[in-house]
Amino acid sequence: MRKLLYIALLTVLGTLSGQAQQNLSHGYPIDPVQFTQVKVNGGFWGQRLEASRNVTIPLAFSKCEETGRYTNFENAAHPSDSYVVGGYSFDDTDVYKTIEGASYLLQTYPDAKLEHYIDSVLVIVAGAQEPDGYLYTARTMNPKHPHEWAGSKRWEKVEELSHEFYNLGHMLEAAVAHYRATGKRNFLDIAIKYADCVNREIGPNPGQEVHVPGHQIAEMGLAKLYLATGEKKYLDLAKFFLDMRGRNGYQDEYNQSHKPVLEQDEAVGHAVRAAYMYSGMADVAALTGDDSYIKAIDKIWENIVGKKYYITGGIGATNYGEAFGRNYELPNSTAYCETCAAIGFVYVNHRLFLLHGESKYYDALERTLYNGVLSGVSLDGGLFFYPNPLESHGQHQRQAWFGCACCPSNISRFIPSIPGYVYAVKDDNVYVNLFMGNTAELNVNGKEVVLEQQTTYPLNGDITLNVQKTKAGLFTLKVRVPGWAQNQVVPSDLYTYTDGKKASFSITVNGEAIAKDGTTPVGKDGYCNITRKWKKGDKMQIHFNMEPRTVKANDRVVADRGRVSVERGPLVYCAEWPDNNFNILSTVVSKNPKFETVEKKDMLYGINMLTTDAQTIGYDANGKIVSKDVKMNLIPYYAWNHRGKGNMMVWLLQDINEAIVK
Repeated sequence: MRKLLYIALLTVLGTLSGQAQQNLSHGYPIDPVQFTQVKVNGGFWGQRLEASRNVTIPLAFSKCEETGRYTNFENAAHPSDSYVVGGYSFDDTDVYKTIEGASYLLQTYPDAKLEHYIDSVLVIVAGAQEPDGYLYTARTMNPKHPHEWAGSKRWEKVEELSHEFYNLGHMLEAAVAHYRATGKRNFLDIAIKYADCVNREIGPNPGQEVHVPGHQIAEMGLAKLYLATGEKKYLDLAKFFLDMRGRNGYQDEYNQSHKPVLEQDEAVGHAVRAAYMYSGMADVAALTGDDSYIKAIDKIWENIVGKKYYITGGIGATNYGEAFGRNYELPNSTAYCETCAAIGFVYVNHRLFLLHGESKYYDALERTLYNGVLSGVSLDGGLFFYPNPLESHGQHQRQAWFGCACCPSNISRFIPSIPGYVYAVKDDNVYVNLFMGNTAELNVNGKEVVLEQQTTYPLNGDITLNVQKTKAGLFTLKVRVPGWAQNQVVPSDLYTYTDGKKASFSITVNGEAIAKDGTTPVGKDGYCNITRKWKKGDKMQIHFNMEPRTVKANDRVVADRGRVSVERGPLVYCAEWPDNNFNILSTVVSKNPKFETVEKKDMLYGINMLTTDAQTIGYDANGKIVSKDVKMNLIPYYAWNHRGKGNMMVWLLQDINEAIVK
């Protein structure tokens, strides 16, 4: 039966019925514009969403079947002492995450057969749920001999390896997304039953146990469930998890329980767990009004972007514990930069923007999105990286799946959610935060506004914003002017431009210049504000100068001394072996490099290649050092490793003496 359902999944015809356009409260000062309100069309992101629709999501569902994820649920519906419980204790989440991504896709690509397939999977999931709501196949399928990480009874090892609360968190995230996309409660009701089970058994009251998640995300999911249902008990449980962290006798820096969360001011430990916890802290802060959580996250964010942030937007320096390193510890060939961690940092930055309304958070979000996240999945949507290094000697290769499949399934759920990050609204202010082809239906002070973007960004810096419909009259379009368009690499002194060039941008409305080369000041919040009585047919044209730039790292980053990286717009570039018939690892670029931008429409789904003069260093027949002039070609970092294994590097050698001194 499942095979027939999977075949149906691959059919991309049909229409979606019963779509839900719930306007759910969120608690943040700024209103996020939900994925249900934005339709991406064409361009760079159109290709990525098509790849997700046609390859990634079907692949993820097929892997759930092939690797026994569905079988686990079926076995849990009929427990037996004969079942051998293998895999990972969090394998259930791969099903939840894939359903979440598929639900997002239903908004961009309505598909009745996909919706039917999801419903059929949810029947299997519901069958595994115990009468009191507990849903954890790693225990339920064989209660006498559960998964080795599960412990002998419920919650016994939830701070360590059981992942019972982690499974709950991903279930809640997926169930709310499914509910928003379809209006159906079949998944939401399953999630509510499990959340109620946890809420009955965990807490501060007599007869309850005190535990916190070993792997955070339940906090985020519970906050979303509170917003979807209005039941405050879910928010209270999320806050309880955070309040008790580091206070319940279990302390470990690995999962950020080494001290109470409000006392933490440095990002440490497992980077994915950390990012999910910081996101949950932001949710709880917004929904409860507890400013102490906001102050704590602000300090941690400053530590990350100031001392622990890769130029590619990745976080997590070491494979030991998949963790943050020490301040300024940012190795390149051994960089971990897990794909899941990059996704988690997008979540953090989005929430901090909604709290503070400053564009610096979107500057970090955009850098991470275009480089740290997109490098984690191949252009066709079918191969994945777990770590994302900044240098390779041929030892790295994307894979079609992993035994620990958290990164592929996370990509499955994240890429289709991109439409929900483009816009935001506060009162009569409309924030334009990301640039991609789309049509958006917004609510501005209770009145409808329809905007359309046309652009090939990030390949070039030209964006046309059309007002297709408006009933709002006077309102302000707040256009984010990226940090890179204002001579700031990141919102700290961790990286700086070295070329002395002056960034520029321009904005016109109906042909009239509004801003040019900075003549109209950008606000302290990083936005160019254009207030007028907008009408149907108004056209805004935005131009960001996308000249290639060279960047150096703070001298305290030992790994990058004597080196520069290259970026153009939001994209970080790298040198890779197929484009250079010499050893790029022993090549030095000029002290004042000049770049030629060459459009390659048929290469790697369309890129702009950068070419510059360089010199290779080698030995002659007598063993003497010699150099040779060469042309070095660079491609966007997200597009590397599509043509086989070999050398790749982001940080290019420029000053030999300085590099040796390190």
